[in-house]
Amino acid sequence: MSDRALDVVEFLLTAHIYSENRQLDANDLPPRYRRVFWAESDEEDEVGGVERPLVATEETARQATGVDDPWGAVSDLMFTQKEEFAGRITLTQPEMALEWLVKRADRERFATNPTIAAAVEDRDDVDVDVTHEEARRSNRPIQADRVWIDSLLDSYFDDEEDAEMLDLVSVRAPEEIEMTLDDLVLTADQEGEIDKIVKAIEHRDYLAEIGLREIGKLLFVGPPGTGKTTVSRALAHELGLPFVEVKLSMITSQYLGETAKNVDKTFEVARRLSPCILFIDEFDSVAKTRRSDEHAALKRAVNTLLKCIDEISLIRDDVLLIGATNHPDQLDSAAWRRFDEIVNFPKPDYQMRADILRIVTRRMDIAEFDPEAVAEKTEGLTGSDLRLVLREAVLEALTEERMSLTQEDILDAVADFEERDNLKNMDMIDGDQETLIAGDGGSEAESGHDHGHTHSHD
Repeated sequence: MSDRALDVVEFLLTAHIYSENRQLDANDLPPRYRRVFWAESDEEDEVGGVERPLVATEETARQATGVDDPWGAVSDLMFTQKEEFAGRITLTQPEMALEWLVKRADRERFATNPTIAAAVEDRDDVDVDVTHEEARRSNRPIQADRVWIDSLLDSYFDDEEDAEMLDLVSVRAPEEIEMTLDDLVLTADQEGEIDKIVKAIEHRDYLAEIGLREIGKLLFVGPPGTGKTTVSRALAHELGLPFVEVKLSMITSQYLGETAKNVDKTFEVARRLSPCILFIDEFDSVAKTRRSDEHAALKRAVNTLLKCIDEISLIRDDVLLIGATNHPDQLDSAAWRRFDEIVNFPKPDYQMRADILRIVTRRMDIAEFDPEAVAEKTEGLTGSDLRLVLREAVLEALTEERMSLTQEDILDAVADFEERDNLKNMDMIDGDQETLIAGDGGSEAESGHDHGHTHSHD
């Protein structure tokens, strides 16, 4: 029997069992099914959800399984039928369908579908070594789904004034983050802090019980391009948590209006999306604003920010707070003491550069590639810089109609990058020359986007 039939039967069974068993909730549905059955709320200020009964049609089956002709995949089975007018596909004998699936499906199919696992867990006649609880733990919670996040944001930002907050907060669902921790080259210190925070999240109840509540506020410090943002996003992907990103420089933008109120709402969004990661970029803006003579409203916003950081808690609110700064020297003691851990993101050393090059190039065709030799030539470059070097090497090869590279291509790209970097830092006197350099595009390497020590898979 084809995988197409297995996929469709699993979908039909899931819809039937979920509709019948009122003890199951949306977290018992695989995310690919939740998206299909998600319904917006009719009530103002309410988040939508999954409503019973789940009606399986050719269209919903197609969306959930990716099978182009779902009815054609199961039409020859004894326990299926189709209502031609409505396009609905139903199970005439659900028990037979379940027995059919159990005989043909592998363990992974049950381990990723809590609804099916619940149906077979206590049956003596079914030999499936998966519990409902195990399958539920392996399932991404509904709070991490894009549809749930969008529904919450729509219900929370319900007027034009509140909609200004969308310029301050960017929210990504874990499914939208391609980067994983396996794609990263980390220092031992970075790995250790990630391991500790993962354990803290797993054992929140124990930490609360023993009174350790000031945990889960990290400050990432290091130059642009060393991976602060990327590591934070990859951690959100790994943990299956929404990623709420705020750039503090936006707080000082005049058009945002009531900035202190907006800061408050930023943290309220994080609490409502919890469990989640709240990432505050450009944290040095705090220190700059505290020392400036700007408008009093902006200073109130910063004071509100520091107060909100004090009050947010991983243990109580299920919010992991990560701040990031390229300029730790500009932070005052009031900012430093808000964080229980400081994580350094230095420029990569020789061995890290070689490892980064291996990761970024593992899907490239490069003749006689020697990452150690390239690492020798790239001292001082960040992970983001190395990605730019490799990008230029690929594009240069494409101009010659080549989709394979050589070691010489990579080294030439390194030389070109260094030349561009030198031009960028020159103190030009001639006005025309200065204009020419400014339009050269050389600022891209220092754009501050923290791609860092990473490579993503498409």
